[in-house]
Amino acid sequence: MTSTSSDDAGKTPGDGTARDDRSDTPPAPTDDLVTTQHTLATRESTLHYTAQTGRMVLREEQVTDETFDGHIPKAEVFLTAYTLDGADPEHRPVTFAFNGGPGSSSVWLHLGVLGPRLAVSGDVGAPEPPPYGLTDNAESLLEHSDLVFIDPVSTGYSRAAQGKKPKEYHGFTADIASVGEIIRLWVTRNGRWLSPKFLAGESYGTVRAAGLAEHLQTKYGMYLNGLMLLSSVVDFGTQFFTEGNDLAYALYVPTYAAIAHYHGLHPDRELAELLAEAEEFASGDYLWALARGSRLTTEQRADIAARLARLTGLSTDYTERVNLRVEHLRFFTELLRHRRLVVGRLDSRFTGAEADYGLERMSSDPSFSAIYGPYAAALNHYVRAELGYENDLPYEILSFGVNSSWSYSEFENSHVTVSDKLSAAMRANPHMKLHVAFGYYDGATPYYAAEHALAHLAVPDELLDNISRAYYPAGHMMYVHEPSRLQQSADLKEFVRSSSNR
Repeated sequence: MTSTSSDDAGKTPGDGTARDDRSDTPPAPTDDLVTTQHTLATRESTLHYTAQTGRMVLREEQVTDETFDGHIPKAEVFLTAYTLDGADPEHRPVTFAFNGGPGSSSVWLHLGVLGPRLAVSGDVGAPEPPPYGLTDNAESLLEHSDLVFIDPVSTGYSRAAQGKKPKEYHGFTADIASVGEIIRLWVTRNGRWLSPKFLAGESYGTVRAAGLAEHLQTKYGMYLNGLMLLSSVVDFGTQFFTEGNDLAYALYVPTYAAIAHYHGLHPDRELAELLAEAEEFASGDYLWALARGSRLTTEQRADIAARLARLTGLSTDYTERVNLRVEHLRFFTELLRHRRLVVGRLDSRFTGAEADYGLERMSSDPSFSAIYGPYAAALNHYVRAELGYENDLPYEILSFGVNSSWSYSEFENSHVTVSDKLSAAMRANPHMKLHVAFGYYDGATPYYAAEHALAHLAVPDELLDNISRAYYPAGHMMYVHEPSRLQQSADLKEFVRSSSNR
């Protein structure tokens, strides 16, 4: 913890480490975890729990010219752990949770659905005004599982150690290795090797979770009970609009149809019936038509353009002009142009204004703008005022710099996918269960793209029964929608309960 009292002379404010002014060598960083006690009233009981918040030092064994140099500090990783007081660790599950980005802290899952406290953000049509607030989460997963929220390096308060390069952690393999080591450390130090263990990841966090399942098994022999993949993307080829990849255009169509339905462009149609038609079109005639290219006849092309327009709520003129291929940011900008509105990417129930309605792509995401402030205010207050952790570093909610510079060098000349790693983990551990959550109005990770990836896992048919699914009438952070949050909380509790094998 940070202190400015005279007793702390020689400390560097905000970094939790001591400095010897008589030496040019910086001291080795140390853990600065803070422990506090709390209670939470749930629907059925009162939980007494311990919170531990702060940074754990991530060290790596270093060998130079076949000589062991020691266990070298490389980074300081911020986490918040909640453990139920008096529970039997061999029977008490523990869930490790993180968001995605890459470059996002774990604040969304922490204060949105899983943790004991919730950010008060409001929802479409009733946004919460500043200065915002916090409230108890009576539906917290803490009722059924201990929780550990992890902020990868350069997110939250996590940073590379002094003299080390943050960029070393801004990539696919390094990220999995560093988060995996933090999980191993926490499990080992807290005597939890025999506890049922789960990972909960959102968005790019589902990439991380799938990769971690395989990594933890092969490197440490740590087998998991289950993965919770929320707003899933395990195969970028299903939803990235790269040159020559027509699959993403097709798999987005059901989401476009759902968004158009939400905004009243499919009057007198039931959502389920509309989505069934959109899915059949996307995986059938539409994908066939895109593959045909210039071999389509004039009549065939006109038919596809008209059907695509009818499902997506766009004009036939528009679908013709974009060569039958509707890119998602263009869709969010075009759909309600006639109303002088753009729709959100993370949650397309939200709409916003633009300065210029001739734009090809919207300048910002109104759904992110609606939730960023409430979550940032809640976290920055909560960590100091209630969890007792002080640090003068800015808490990086979402680092766009990390996101834009993320390395996928392992996938040179191919698209990013962890389907192979997830499949390998499932084959090696046939007891591991998957729970996959989809938001119909999620324009960042479309539900039908995730379904496509799940359908192509290389696992025996009997392991497909290990996958459960849940669909919500909401967006990427589906818990922003209160009815969805309540249902999702119940769904996740049941998944953990049924998959714990205790």
